[in-house]
Amino acid sequence: VQLQASGGGLVQAGGSLRLSCAASGQSFRRYVVGWFRQAPGKERMYVGAIKLSGDTIEFADNVKGRFTISRDNAKNTVYLQMNSLRPEDTAIYYCAAGSSVIRSNFASQSAYANWGQGTLVTVSS
Repeated sequence: VQLQASGGGLVQAGGSLRLSCAASGQSFRRYVVGWFRQAPGKERMYVGAIKLSGDTIEFADNVKGRFTISRDNAKNTVYLQMNSLRPEDTAIYYCAAGSSVIRSNFASQSAYANWGQGTLVTVSS
């Protein structure tokens, strides 16, 4: 499955953005889709994930309550809705998909075989 992340941009602190992760090549309804981000000069970090068969969703503590994940099966797309954005949310955001990711590995980058190209989110103060 090929992934295309989009929706990044420049937003003021307190604002919102919605990122999209569109899949092509095959349906990924049985996959886990994870979101990760890499801030300038830092390691890529886990943001959250959704298990598309069953709707299990989890988030990293630093975005919990501000970010949500949803999906549109007809469009083969997963969304990351980001609210109450902070300057520290500035990063390149990546979506990834894996067909055999178990719950305890949602945050493990090596569990995901397919990655999108990333989309830049910049939050100004």
